[in-house]
Amino acid sequence: MSQSHSPESYAAQLAPKVEQFRRDFAPFELPEPGVFESAPQHYRMRAEFRIWQQAEGLDYAMFDPQDPKRLILMETFPTASEAICAAMLRLKQSLMGSALLRERLFQVNFLSTLSGELMITLIYHRRLDEAWEAAARELAAAMQAQVIGRSRKQKLVLDRDWLLEGFELDGRPLRYQQIEGSFSQPNAGVNRQMLGWARQQAATLGGDLLELYCGNGNFTVALAPLFERVLATEVSKSSVRAADYNLEANGISNVVIARLSSDEMSDALARVRPFRRLAAIDLDSYRFSTLFVDPPRCGLDDTTLKMAAGFRHVLYISCNPQTLRDNVAALHATHRIDAAAVFDQFPFTHHLECGVLLTRRD
Repeated sequence: MSQSHSPESYAAQLAPKVEQFRRDFAPFELPEPGVFESAPQHYRMRAEFRIWQQAEGLDYAMFDPQDPKRLILMETFPTASEAICAAMLRLKQSLMGSALLRERLFQVNFLSTLSGELMITLIYHRRLDEAWEAAARELAAAMQAQVIGRSRKQKLVLDRDWLLEGFELDGRPLRYQQIEGSFSQPNAGVNRQMLGWARQQAATLGGDLLELYCGNGNFTVALAPLFERVLATEVSKSSVRAADYNLEANGISNVVIARLSSDEMSDALARVRPFRRLAAIDLDSYRFSTLFVDPPRCGLDDTTLKMAAGFRHVLYISCNPQTLRDNVAALHATHRIDAAAVFDQFPFTHHLECGVLLTRRD
């Protein structure tokens, strides 16, 4: 970790990002935003490394973001969780002792959880066989981790290809299935703060909730008990399966998930066209008070914005303050900002997660 990324400099790196957020949203009568900090080290729950092999051994490596052609060799990675940092050393020792596991290995991915589970994905430039599987099973036992092998058009799962995350939120234990290769929140500590802030904003809204981009149900599981009914949408099949698992694992029965994109959901609500995937869902029976969105970096498209303008409340989590600003500007004539927050999910980078609660003007 460079001096500029030392824990002592954390507050100094966060302050200008928060100030930029205030300036960007000042034209919209921004209330004072809540500021949610990250741990300065060991906050990232997943990490990917290239493997640099030489005659005398191997090293973990990452490409320099300032010079993408330059590899940086490393023994550890203080940004990653303590579980990943500890596993890096143990895995390297195991690989050094096994020519079979090391042969044509070029990348290692780690996924960890607050609940203490760990997954290691080994990625190769060769086809994996039974001999590799036997060696990998020994590795999994020694590392007390889920181990997966990947190569071109091949994926070998020794036990399962998912982890079960677990933590407490507002006195309630939550569990989430996280599938290998699928999206999960990288900064678990800040994610808990995001969930807590979203629940605080939604606590008195009532009615039914429409959620777009629900993913594996990260926010769905947290917010559902605050509403009478929830209709959530997601396009990824693997994420929908994980969301269904997470709803059942958390005893939630008031949520229905539809595999639709945001613009398809907009068309469905506007009765532009029918969807076979909504055949079993009576849209007319819902009384939506709130729209919850956590969109990709591009933000909401024009069709979805038009739909959002019809909701009394829009609870919006964003990974891109600029597209959030554009969307807030588009809704400013109909909605005001009642609450705002920034979440430092990626310390020592220019990235900043943020959230707003928009309420329709009377």
